[in-house]
Amino acid sequence: MVLRFSSAVTPKAMHETSVMQPVLASSMNPNVSANCTLPYNQGRVPLVVLYSTVLIIGLPANMATVYLTFLQVQRKNVLGIYLLSLSLCDLMYLGTLPLWAVYVNAGHQWIFSSLACKVTSYVFFNNMYVSIFLLCCVSIDRYVAVVYAVESRGLRRQKLAGIITSAICFVVAVGHLPVFTMPEGNAETGEGRCFEPGQSSAMVTGFNYARFFIGFLIPLSILVVTNRAILVNIQASTGLQPRQKVKVKYLAMAVIAFFLICFAPYHIILLLRAVMYHFPAFQEDCHFENCIYTPYSISLGLSTFNSAMNPILYVLASDNIRKEIRLGLASFRSRSALRPRYTDSSQHKMHNSKNSSDAAPERGDDGT
Repeated sequence: MVLRFSSAVTPKAMHETSVMQPVLASSMNPNVSANCTLPYNQGRVPLVVLYSTVLIIGLPANMATVYLTFLQVQRKNVLGIYLLSLSLCDLMYLGTLPLWAVYVNAGHQWIFSSLACKVTSYVFFNNMYVSIFLLCCVSIDRYVAVVYAVESRGLRRQKLAGIITSAICFVVAVGHLPVFTMPEGNAETGEGRCFEPGQSSAMVTGFNYARFFIGFLIPLSILVVTNRAILVNIQASTGLQPRQKVKVKYLAMAVIAFFLICFAPYHIILLLRAVMYHFPAFQEDCHFENCIYTPYSISLGLSTFNSAMNPILYVLASDNIRKEIRLGLASFRSRSALRPRYTDSSQHKMHNSKNSSDAAPERGDDGT
């Protein structure tokens, strides 16, 4: 088959070429969404405040829980493996917030390199889903420990928990490698944007579907099923006091509620964007992009709030860690109360006071 081209260009052909050029440019540059000007400045202040608040609360909370859960790991606590990994994951997650706050405050202008954009986005999204799957592991472990208390003694091992955690981190890390190949991360082009929603592609659409079903819907189902089973089992128990049953009930409700608040809006918008990809007519109109952009930005910010709430919901809800905190506070109060005696007493009395203060933590550790 031979194709022949004429050197003459008709006015109709010139018109068709001029019409196709914006379309081709839009399809070649995913950061251009049908030449739409998105409302980048809307929600700027709430997002910066949200990122700063989460960082201020989550950073010290997760640093404290890393220490507390590490003590539990040393004492062969299986749940401590998941909680320690969750706290470390949240700390990495929180480490990206200053860069996002600077980016949003600058009117969504990425002032760093494209590689920094891709690495930051990779860490951000990678740790988001590692955190989600670790939350599922925590709920499953609590479910097995409560519902199958006797049968699970041979299954709940620290080694197995470590293998599961490592597998989750590896699978999620590999699954997010396409972040480094997506054009949305080329911050040096497209007016310095970093992973802003643009013209959808087949890769981005498939990525969004996977994140919704695998990264949100399945984990939500696991959380609902396991927490409901824990609640039913606890309510049927005759060995627990009503106050303890109420605490378990509110904890189960809080886990699911905060998961929905933090992750549902963002993933619903991802699903909506994926569905709209199959209706090209809607992509030609800027109305959809303008309407969805601000909710998208706010929902992405809400997903960070989970990192500040994890220590409160899970770590402080652990009886062993609460006991660790009480012992630490008791030891601190004992040392603080004895400190003035060291300055007002003689060298001999200082020696005796030191012996008394050293004995106080030992009694606390023994539970007497």
